[in-house]
Amino acid sequence: MERLVVRGGRRLRGTVAVAGNKNAAGPLLAAALLTDEAVRLRNVPDVADVRVFIEMLRRLGAEVEPDGDHAWVVRAARLASGRVDPQLGRQIRMSVLAAGPLLARLGRAELPPPGGDVIGRRRVDTHLFALQALGAKVEAHRDGYQFSASKLRGAELLLDEMSVTATENAVMAAVLAEGQTVIRNAASEPHVQDLCHLLNAMGARIEGIGTNRLVIQGVPRLRGADFTVGPDYLEVGSFIGLAAVTRSALRIANCRPREHEMSRIMFNRLGVDWNVDGEDIVVPEDQALEVVGDSSIPKIDDAPWPGFPADLISIATVVATQARGAVLIHEKLFESRLYFVDRLIAMGARIVLCDPHRAVVVGPSQLYGQELVSPDIRAGMALLIAALCAEGESVIQNTRQIDRGYERIEERLVALGADVRREC
Repeated sequence: MERLVVRGGRRLRGTVAVAGNKNAAGPLLAAALLTDEAVRLRNVPDVADVRVFIEMLRRLGAEVEPDGDHAWVVRAARLASGRVDPQLGRQIRMSVLAAGPLLARLGRAELPPPGGDVIGRRRVDTHLFALQALGAKVEAHRDGYQFSASKLRGAELLLDEMSVTATENAVMAAVLAEGQTVIRNAASEPHVQDLCHLLNAMGARIEGIGTNRLVIQGVPRLRGADFTVGPDYLEVGSFIGLAAVTRSALRIANCRPREHEMSRIMFNRLGVDWNVDGEDIVVPEDQALEVVGDSSIPKIDDAPWPGFPADLISIATVVATQARGAVLIHEKLFESRLYFVDRLIAMGARIVLCDPHRAVVVGPSQLYGQELVSPDIRAGMALLIAALCAEGESVIQNTRQIDRGYERIEERLVALGADVRREC
């Protein structure tokens, strides 16, 4: 099994290019199943989860071919099956995104329980309710789910939670449904917006993009399109945290700074700020790193978009270990996300885990290199950031988890001056 060997304590400097949004790449690739014409996607990140998803589409009968640097062309003219390969589907959470497109194209879909990070209960009920409201029959069993529909019809949907993937599934099913669909309490994250923009480029009629109310007029068919995946805003937040704890000056290029306004509010509470230069974020060196706020213990908490992303809670926790003062980390969405803090405590951090959703961090703490294991994508990146600011050498096992969401991470860090190497 591969591992990363990290020697911390070095300042970094330079410009880092942000990869395409992994959480956008999945639904955009899935959307290509909605047409028999070619869909070309640019800036697709070369990460493990996307590679699995591409292979999953191929086994459904789609032709998926590389077309230049980080670009793929998907042709789903002859879908051979509506059955998602169980072995592949269980590896990634985004496999559930095949349900809506397969129902719309074939009138049937069969999926295993989706995989992904073990960060708490990740229900699929919202997907099932939304697709049922559009006319699908759903059968749930131990090995997965079977969907069927003779015809999908528009409906008024009120999602019981702002689920990103359920919103995406409902949108993809609704664009080819008969009549109008209104989705209320819809998720509006950047990757949901990218999906809606691609679908409109393919001939769909979606209004309300970027809001929590989407209005979709069904169309008879969709055409091909050429679309560029947006920058991964979670990767941007990770590099901001990295710059802060290593006291480094970094320029994060072409990263849509407007998507980071709430992140700025939360990072400001830890004494971290940045400048905006066009489409770049420039993080200055030697940030103050001091907890600020009106309450006795200020809080960093997550919320659905445009709130602070849950996937950046792990990164913010590491930054908090280096900020002077006490701060409450409140992870509201997933009850296992904060369990990784025991690794930070072993490195020297002062953290009290109050319950599965809350931890109090008191900083600053000198971190020391340790033998670490990456439990999930974001916690893995958080531990890598902690290792880069720690004294001495750290070894991070189970790097497969980091590779699922961060492309060639050690090469990009070395280019900034980090001492990181991959070993088998």
